[in-house]
Amino acid sequence: MVPDGWKIQKVSECLERVVDSVLPEPNSMYREIGIRSHAKGIFHKEPVTGNSLGNKRVFNVHPNCFVVNIVFAWEQAIAMTSDDEVGMIASHRFPMFKPKKNRCDIKYITYFFKTPRGKYLLELASPGGAGRNKTLGQNEFARVEIPLPPTDEQKKIARILSTWDRAIEVTEKLLNNSQQQKKALMQQLLTGKKRLPGFSGEWIQLKVGDILSVRNEKQIPSETTPLFSLTIENGITAKTERYNREFLVKNSDEKEYKIVKPSDIAYNPANLRWGAINYSRLTHDVVVSPIYEILYVKDITLNNLHFIAQVLMSHRQIAKFAAMVEGTLMERKAVKIQPFLATKISIPSELEEQQTIASVLSAADKEIEILEQKLGCLRQEKKALMQQLLTGKRRVKIDEEEVLVKEAVRA
Repeated sequence: MVPDGWKIQKVSECLERVVDSVLPEPNSMYREIGIRSHAKGIFHKEPVTGNSLGNKRVFNVHPNCFVVNIVFAWEQAIAMTSDDEVGMIASHRFPMFKPKKNRCDIKYITYFFKTPRGKYLLELASPGGAGRNKTLGQNEFARVEIPLPPTDEQKKIARILSTWDRAIEVTEKLLNNSQQQKKALMQQLLTGKKRLPGFSGEWIQLKVGDILSVRNEKQIPSETTPLFSLTIENGITAKTERYNREFLVKNSDEKEYKIVKPSDIAYNPANLRWGAINYSRLTHDVVVSPIYEILYVKDITLNNLHFIAQVLMSHRQIAKFAAMVEGTLMERKAVKIQPFLATKISIPSELEEQQTIASVLSAADKEIEILEQKLGCLRQEKKALMQQLLTGKRRVKIDEEEVLVKEAVRA
């Protein structure tokens, strides 16, 4: 069912190909564009000489065009060109399209192909097997049918979604800045290069095993002690289908798992080199896979858990762990518990300095967490808007357009 006032049009009826061939000169420099899958936009390749392009067919990039990577169209390798790409070139694998007789708004078209429906249509128009054999067919794409509202409504929808995109972009930059600031703080505070006011005590080197003890308590999962997992992204977190492999284990109900108590540190020996280490922020016991190593602070009157965790989770320390992996096959490489415990780290001798540093870094973590939550909300809200606006389930009136734009600006 097409919404009132909308029309179904084929791509060939609303878009036309932009072809501006380039004959590369051997000694001139050229810069190609690339298109990321999953609708993540255009990137610029390093400049190359015309001679290095060989016999490749290339074309001038025009701004404000819908462009697609025909090899990965099924994976939504699509984008819209801008003034940033003027003067660059694209290979024959990246055809560009502009509106035909103003029948559509190119931003609207780009947003449409970012939707699940748009992805489905690109897949249908890409016959062949998986991977590089699954190529967007010129004729198949021309026959793809798109539901189009009147051009004015297309422009309003595109304006609303563009405003949300800008809000997302601003939040991403703020998040990146906060993450870089936290990284700089860790490099300074966790090495003693920068001392916080009021502290002048010495820093000492200790083995991790002098600070932490191994916990090797086990039990079967229960309602009061549920099964959790350790992920690089979220730390010690509830088990999800993605990480659930228990169906592979015989008699999994009787399998014993390692207990993790509040504030325990856990790491995955096989993935520690990628950052699979964290501490439990939970207020109750949980159990995790017996492949993990669980540790706790021996004496909390001497060492602060949050400080020690920050040291062990730092990029600098993870790089050191990466150099400690043992094993021959990639899947069997791991950082075993004894080398882990033998690792030396530098810490303040005063507990109060450890606590103060941990508080500063925890505040930075909180700021990052807030921005991550905000970014997640913005993306979900934009996704919901796309589902409503690009299907006609929600029609845009002038007043409502202003409201939606203001909501994005406030966000």
